[in-house]
Amino acid sequence: MPTSRNEDRDDSRQEEPHNIVELMQAIESIETPSGRIRFDEVLDAIGRRAFGPLLLLAGLVTLAPIISGIPGVPTLMALFTLLVCVQLLIGRRTFWLPRWLCNRTLPSDKVHKGLKWMYRPAEWVDRLLHPRITFMTGNLGMQLSALACVIIALAMPPMEFIPFSVNIAGVALTLFGLSFMARDGLLAILAFAITGLSLAVVLINFL
Repeated sequence: MPTSRNEDRDDSRQEEPHNIVELMQAIESIETPSGRIRFDEVLDAIGRRAFGPLLLLAGLVTLAPIISGIPGVPTLMALFTLLVCVQLLIGRRTFWLPRWLCNRTLPSDKVHKGLKWMYRPAEWVDRLLHPRITFMTGNLGMQLSALACVIIALAMPPMEFIPFSVNIAGVALTLFGLSFMARDGLLAILAFAITGLSLAVVLINFL
């Protein structure tokens, strides 16, 4: 399969984040003189090869009301999640993303406000993370989690019409991402439960 410049770029210049606060700090360190932050720059800041941080990014963006309230952002994160998870399921070691997706931008002020709102709960959650029930974060667990995230991604576009349902999906994606970053299988179990809840919300509202 052909590679893109996204895969050829050197990711070694910045250490991969290991928790929520480190990921948010990496995003905040991006300089945005234009007042807009490119998705490509965010990927450079957090790394492009690790499944956990990429899922956590999608989850945090979808979870933060200030950011997820921007029209089209949940669908953008759904597409990003779908691309990453499908590539993981077919065995790719690095994740390719189309240029048009990487070039999408968000207002940097809203991104920073969203991150500021999340710092206190993020610090509290990070203190609770530690390896446990690690079989849930092994190869089979990762495959099952990626499949669950594909289902979440497919359900997210209609969630834009259901108040707060997108934020529930964001919680699930955040927990899946954190579970692999911290090898915390308990978070993966909680994420599967919340995935079921988010799908139930969609079905109740559309059936």
